[in-house]
Amino acid sequence: MKAVRYVGPGRAPEIVDLPKPDPGAGQVLVKIGGAGVCHSDLHILDHGPAELRPFTLGHENAGWIAALGQGVTGWNEGDPVAIYGPWGCGTCHSCQGSAENYCEHHASLPTYGGGLGSDGGMADYMIVPSPRLLVPLGTLDPVMAAPLSDAALTPYHAIKSALPLLTPDTTAVIVGVGGLGHMAVQILRALSPARLIACDVDDSKLAHARNLGADHVVNTRDGRMAASHIRDLTGGRAVKVAFDFVATQPTIDLCMGIVGRGSRISIVGMGGGTIAYTVNKPHGCEIDLPYWGSRTELMEVIALAQAGRIKADVQSFPLEHATEVYQRLRDGRIHGRAVLVP
Repeated sequence: MKAVRYVGPGRAPEIVDLPKPDPGAGQVLVKIGGAGVCHSDLHILDHGPAELRPFTLGHENAGWIAALGQGVTGWNEGDPVAIYGPWGCGTCHSCQGSAENYCEHHASLPTYGGGLGSDGGMADYMIVPSPRLLVPLGTLDPVMAAPLSDAALTPYHAIKSALPLLTPDTTAVIVGVGGLGHMAVQILRALSPARLIACDVDDSKLAHARNLGADHVVNTRDGRMAASHIRDLTGGRAVKVAFDFVATQPTIDLCMGIVGRGSRISIVGMGGGTIAYTVNKPHGCEIDLPYWGSRTELMEVIALAQAGRIKADVQSFPLEHATEVYQRLRDGRIHGRAVLVP
């Protein structure tokens, strides 16, 4: 079978031939329908530790059960499934509560999950170590549903925890309308009555956000003018929650300049910016650093998609085009989410 492999830091991924795997006891073999292409992959490709062994990329996956290992019950071959991405120990308090994204033993685990140290879904088949990591898709198409396991789950987790702050008279801001941000717009529209302002430096992405239900859109090429415009749109009350899906220094500075007292900044992106604390920053402002989401939240995300409330904007590509697709992602030429299809 074909597989897209991480081979070392600073090196382009390689497409290689591997034998089709067989599931061991307690494992499940999934025939991959689609594997999402994520900016997190670029961080791995560029900065992965030198001691990390080669593995198949792809941590955002959906497909059909191809074979069940000995002892696996409750599933059937052919069942369409999404694969939960962050693999914890499965036994600690957080994992028992389905929050494997916050596994208490993560530092001692050899891998963070499929496509994150273990073989992932950018291949014809993928081994899932436990059926607890599968969520049924129902009638959803695995190609269209693959981004739900990260591009939708990650913003859903961040937004869900902020919902008590987002009353009808408040304003939420989404910074970055890319793979995660375009899902965040839809999730906020589905779950929250707050006014929604979408921000980006790309006017086409802002137009997309407007079509998805954003109340206002703001181009942030000029950060000071953008902050002033956003403050005007809030009627002087300032922003209650700012979700930063970029997290470079300019976007973090923007968020710090638009939130008010009793607010929250949720930093979801991995752009490397920093927040410098000073005593004149808004009192009561929370800084949230969410990571991915829980297994039960993935079930909730899939339920939203099944109800037609959210839908990933998918650009699909053959698996063999992986290297080109990663370059398109680096160049900002992917709108919505790219999905590789074996």
